[in-house]
This record gives sequence, C-alpha cells and structure tokens, in this order.
Amino acid sequence: MSNSSPAGPKVDLNADLGEGVGDDEAMVAVVTSANVACGFHAGTPLELVATCRAAVAAGVRIGAQVSYPDREGFGRRFMDVEPAQLTADILYQIGALDAIARSVGSSVEYVKPHGALYNSIVSHERQADAVVEAIVELGGSLPLMGLPGSLSLRRAEERGVAVITEAFADRAYRPDGSLVPRSEPDAVLTDAAEIARRVVTLVERGEVIAIDGSRVEVSAESICLHGDTPGAVEHARAVRAALTDAGVVVSSAAQRR
Repeated sequence: MSNSSPAGPKVDLNADLGEGVGDDEAMVAVVTSANVACGFHAGTPLELVATCRAAVAAGVRIGAQVSYPDREGFGRRFMDVEPAQLTADILYQIGALDAIARSVGSSVEYVKPHGALYNSIVSHERQADAVVEAIVELGGSLPLMGLPGSLSLRRAEERGVAVITEAFADRAYRPDGSLVPRSEPDAVLTDAAEIARRVVTLVERGEVIAIDGSRVEVSAESICLHGDTPGAVEHARAVRAALTDAGVVVSSAAQRR
C-alpha cells in the first residue's frame, strides 16, 4: 500500500525525462519527480541542462536515471558489465547529472536505473550489488527507486540505503509482480482512462490486475509515467486528475524522506 495519512493516501508521480523523446515540458508540469537521463542511453548535455532547469522551475525533484552505455539500444538491451565497471559507470552518471542540477539550483536526490539495467537488478546479484555500491560510495544518502521485492532494493536496505518502491502506470504485470517484457504482446497499456483507473486502484488497494487476470499485491510509493509512450501526456494528465478526484495527495517520495 502507498504511504497514507489522516488526510488520505499519498503517492509520487515520476517520469523519465531528458531523453530527447516525448514532451518533457508538458510532463514536468504533471509529475513530482523527474528521472533525468544521464547521457549513457539518451540525452545530450544541452538537453539535460534544459530538463533540469524545467524541473527546478516546476518544483520537481531530480533523480539520476542511470543506465548501461547503450545509446543505440536506448538502454533496453542487457549488457554483461563487470561489477567494478558498472559501479564506475553509475558514479560517473550521477556525478555528471548532479553537476548539471547544481548549476541550475538543485541537486540529484535519488537514483533510478533505466531500462534493461532496472530489470536486470531485480534478480542479478552482481549487478544489483554494483549499483548499490555506487550509491554507498557516494555517501549512501541517495534513495534507490525500484520494483518492490527486487534484489537491488533488498541489497540497498541491507547497506543502509533508503529505497523508494515503484509501480508502473502503463506497463502490464505478470502474476509474480514482474513486468511483462516489451517484446511480448500487450506489454504496454495505451488507453488513458484504463491507465488512470488502475493507478487509483493500485494506490488505494495496493494491487494491480496481472496480464492473466489475477490480482497482484504491489506496494508503491511512486508511480512511473513513461514519457516516451504514445499519448504519454494524455495518460499523465488523466492519472493525476483521477488521483486528485480520489483524494490522493500527489507529492514527491524523495521529498517525504
């Protein structure tokens, strides 16, 4: 179940931005957390400066959207990177984005792996440890955002790193709580009204309907709205409006820590 208070449940809305796709300007007006690309899978320095500046103007928290060095595949291909190299890559990406964020009056406040890296560290022990190691080497103060029940979040908590549990507004789920791979049919939802309804249910009841029709328990402090999905802005606005109508308080998970 998402965070709640006497005033009602609370949830964060995040989106992947700075990737050079989608309408970042419109998305940053809806979300409360911006997962900003760090240049490894997408984003140029100029785009990242503009995205961070827009986030600051909108009062949106900035997170480092770290990934494999895979611009050709948009970070969606698994790479068998050695742990020491992966830790160094994560350090490099967080440091670069933090410098850009600080140049416009903010800073990196959490870390969210992107694409194939996000999925691999759900169960890949060496890579999960490598990602957590980078955060620890930076002082351990940056929360790690990830899938509930994932190995990476367990490893983070074991090492004293805060975590932010996340669910996805427009992605189909398997009965075990993992995401349906994008390569499979119906992995991405496209109907704005349906997406909005399932997000409200997820926040209020802590559950989502899996692709086989079963109910899956999902505890999420943040909901991801993919900025590169067709109709992404429409989806995001529908979700935010539905949450507001349901009495859900939308606020940054990083801010509440």
